[in-house]
Amino acid sequence: MKALLQRVTEAEVTVQGSVIGAIGQGFVVLLGVADDDMEEDADYLAEKVASLRVFSDDQGKFNLSALQINGGLLVISQFTLMADTKRGRRPGFTSAARPDKAEALYNYFIMRVKATGLGVETGSFGAHMMVKIFNEGPVTLMLDSKERLTE
Repeated sequence: MKALLQRVTEAEVTVQGSVIGAIGQGFVVLLGVADDDMEEDADYLAEKVASLRVFSDDQGKFNLSALQINGGLLVISQFTLMADTKRGRRPGFTSAARPDKAEALYNYFIMRVKATGLGVETGSFGAHMMVKIFNEGPVTLMLDSKERLTE
C-alpha cells in the first residue's frame, strides 16, 4: 500500500462540480492499494500518517504530527500510484488491487485514521475527482507499507 502525503494549508475534492470533502491544515493522502496488500499494511500506514512529524514547531523545525496540530486528512483513492512505468510509454496497473479489494482496504484505512482522533474527509472511490491542493512548503512524502522495518 502506498500513501503519497502532501502537507497542506487547505484542500478540497470535487465530484461533478460539488465539493464532497474539504480540510484546512493537514495532509492530503493519495492512497494506492496493491493486489497483495492486507489490513496490516493499512494499519501501518494509518499510524505512520497520524504520527509523522513534519509540521513545524515554534522554532520552525519538523517536530509536530498531524495529531499534535489537530490537523485534518483528506483521503483520496489513487490506483495510479501502483503504476509500473518500466517498459514502454503506457503505464501498467497489474499490481493494483481489483476494485472490490481496493475499496475495502481504502475504507479500512479511513476507519483506522479516524480511530486516531484526526478529522477525516474523503473523496469518492472510483469517481472522477478534481482535487484542489494548497501544498505547504512544499512538503510531499511517499510512504510504502512494503518498506517498513520489521522488528
